[in-house]
Amino acid sequence: MKNLLFMRHGKSSWDLDVEDQDRPLAQRGIDDAHLVGSKLSKGQIRLDFTFSSPANRALHTAMICLRNLKFPMAKFQIATDLYDFTGNHVLDFVKKMDNSLGTVMIFGHNHAFTHLVNSLGDSYIENVPTSGFVHIRFKQDSWASISQGKTVETIFPKHLR
Repeated sequence: MKNLLFMRHGKSSWDLDVEDQDRPLAQRGIDDAHLVGSKLSKGQIRLDFTFSSPANRALHTAMICLRNLKFPMAKFQIATDLYDFTGNHVLDFVKKMDNSLGTVMIFGHNHAFTHLVNSLGDSYIENVPTSGFVHIRFKQDSWASISQGKTVETIFPKHLR
């Protein structure tokens, strides 16, 4: 059984004139990442590994969330394939993950994440919001063979405020 946990980056700031990958989190993005991370820390999540897009806003969201989970950074890696907005590179990345990993959390972007949670999960989600979390469980034992899974949990910041 495989578990794939998606967390979209927090609300980003457009105040600075920087490249897209360098955009920082807005204060709301920081606050929402803490909210969701804190909620996740109260659950039963047992992560084997985590990956993040190299974009500043995704990486910062990952650090906030993983600090709340007291997750060891030795089991965290930046993956350039997660800096994707279509979902194609993300799905290819997931399907190539090591099968020794049972539960993996990825931090990335929309439209990719909304597209993937709707393609892979069994619940329709109109939009994964910033700092939104979605957990999908698959019956398959191989990442390469995952297809339709079960949407186990969603956590969106607006439900925690």
